Amino acid sequence: MASKVITMMIDYGPYFWKGTKVTLALSLNAVVLGVLLAAALAFMKMSRYRIVSRVATVYIDVIRGTPLIVQLWIVYLQLSKFIAFPDVIIGGVDMTRYLPCMIALTMNSGAYVAEIIRGGIQSVDRGQTEAARSLGMSHWLSMRIVILPQAIRTILPAIGNELVTMIKETAIIQYLGIADIMYARNTVATITYSILPSYYVAAIIYLALNIVSTRGLNLWERKLQKAYN
Repeated sequence: MASKVITMMIDYGPYFWKGTKVTLALSLNAVVLGVLLAAALAFMKMSRYRIVSRVATVYIDVIRGTPLIVQLWIVYLQLSKFIAFPDVIIGGVDMTRYLPCMIALTMNSGAYVAEIIRGGIQSVDRGQTEAARSLGMSHWLSMRIVILPQAIRTILPAIGNELVTMIKETAIIQYLGIADIMYARNTVATITYSILPSYYVAAIIYLALNIVSTRGLNLWERKLQKAYN
C-alpha cells in the first residue's frame, strides 16, 4: 500500500498540487472575509439596540445550527437565481461555482468567529472601559484604543484555529465540482482505479497543510506575545 501511495503522489502530483492551491486559496479567502463579517456580527450582537442584537443572534444560531453542506447548496442554488456570476475560468477554476462556495464558507466562518471576537472583547476587564470613558473617550474610541488591542491577544489564536478547521471543511466543495484536493483525489481514483491509495494521499496532504499551518500560527502567536510583553 505504501508503495502505491508514493507512486500515486509522484505520478499524479500536478493534480494534487492544483487541488491544494485551490483549497488554500479558498480557505484563506473565506477566513479573511469571515473575520470582517464576524466583526460586524459581534458588534451587532453587543449592540444596545435589541433588534440589531437579535438579528445577529438569529443569524449566528441558524448558521451554527445547520450543516455546512446544506448551507453550501442553499447558497449556490439560491444565489444562482438572482446573481449572474462571471462565467470565466481563472487558474482552471470555474468562477460560477467558486464564488458561491466562497460566499457560503465566508458566511459559515463569520458566524463562528463572531463568537470568538465577542468573547475576546468581553474578556477585557470592564474597568478598562470605565477608565477610558472617564478620560472622555467615546465608546468607539475606547474600543479602538483600549479594548481591542487587549482583546486581540485572545482573538488571534482562535482565528488561527478557524483557518485550520476551514482547510478541512473545504473538502465538501468537491460536490460542486470545484477542483480542490478531494476533487483531484476523485479524478486520480477514476484514472487509476485505486480508490484507497487516493484517500491516503488526500489525508497526507490535509495533514501536512494543517501541521504547517498550526506550527506557523504557534510561532506567530509566540512572537505576538513577546511584542505585547
